Amino acid sequence: MDWLGTLVALVLILGVFIDAFEVMLLPRRVRHSYRLARLYYRSAWMCWRGLAKLYRVGRWRNGFLSIFGPLSLFGLLSIWAAGLIVGFALLHWSLGTVLTTDHEPVKDFGSVLYFSGSTFFTLGYGDVSPVGVLGRVLSVMEAGIGFGFLALVISYLPILYQAFSRREITISLLDARAGSPPSAGELLMRFGRSRSLANIAPLLAEWEQWAAQLLESHVSFPVLSYYRSQHDNQSWVGALTTILDTSALVIAGIDGTDDHQARVTFAMARHAAVDLGLVFRSSPRPLEQDRLTVAELELLRESLRSAGLPVREGPAVAKSLTELRALYEPFVNALSAFFLFPLPPFRATTAPVDNWQTSPWMQRSPGLESLPGPSERDEHL
Repeated sequence: MDWLGTLVALVLILGVFIDAFEVMLLPRRVRHSYRLARLYYRSAWMCWRGLAKLYRVGRWRNGFLSIFGPLSLFGLLSIWAAGLIVGFALLHWSLGTVLTTDHEPVKDFGSVLYFSGSTFFTLGYGDVSPVGVLGRVLSVMEAGIGFGFLALVISYLPILYQAFSRREITISLLDARAGSPPSAGELLMRFGRSRSLANIAPLLAEWEQWAAQLLESHVSFPVLSYYRSQHDNQSWVGALTTILDTSALVIAGIDGTDDHQARVTFAMARHAAVDLGLVFRSSPRPLEQDRLTVAELELLRESLRSAGLPVREGPAVAKSLTELRALYEPFVNALSAFFLFPLPPFRATTAPVDNWQTSPWMQRSPGLESLPGPSERDEHL
């Protein structure tokens, strides 16, 4: 049975090495299905999501779900460390390396496991020590691996949180532009009311960059997808959907804008939605309820007209918009169902209350109902 123990130990150590390399160092999507991290995250998220559904939809559920990202990362690092410790202990045990404590040979596996753990974390108590050459070589190797593992974790966490911060900064900037939760209709209406239609293209260019960064960072570090925004009415899935909705509306139904920029932003955002669906194996999922019915579309177009936007007329608009929506809605809906993020509406059914307009002491601070537009500023002047 010694050779079997050695084989199991080597498989365990190499498995943890490969998994940690693919998760923390390899900047690309890994295709094979036997990854330890993937199995851990899918099973842990399934259990966590099931427990979250015991809460009613609202702040308590969102708070419970927001814990999973950081906690799961701590759990994964603990599993890797435990795998290496058990692997080296099993390697010592199966190879018969001589370990002594108080000049007496160690015979039980528990003491070998303790020795492996103290060596991995470089504690250096010295109460259990190797005697032979093989035991000393394995001990030095494990100590070096443990030191390198801790250094890798320390360098990994700042990179992870920098990527999270970059993602959330742009999402927060959407608050005053598109409401909370954001919607494409509100975003376009605010541009129309402020008579700044020309600024739609620069905004879409900024969100094209954001979608590209989202794709790169969340494919390289999938754990970021489980990190939720600070506010319950914001999410990266909601922001991505809002930008896709906005680009689709500009392409299909708004005149006087940069059609090319809307198309390239739409292409980049859809690319991100499709590839992230592949990472999490979320198959395209048709909507259970139409987000933009014929009646809702007419109300949206009327709202855009009243805001001063040059809305296109004719049945071709609805047809083109339906075709564009079919390209991305099944993918963002699958991500929404997997992560339990609600999809934003095309048009806010009630007057939106932006996050910046509220405070802990009142639902909406007085005097912050709206910001003065250009015409109002001119009258004050």
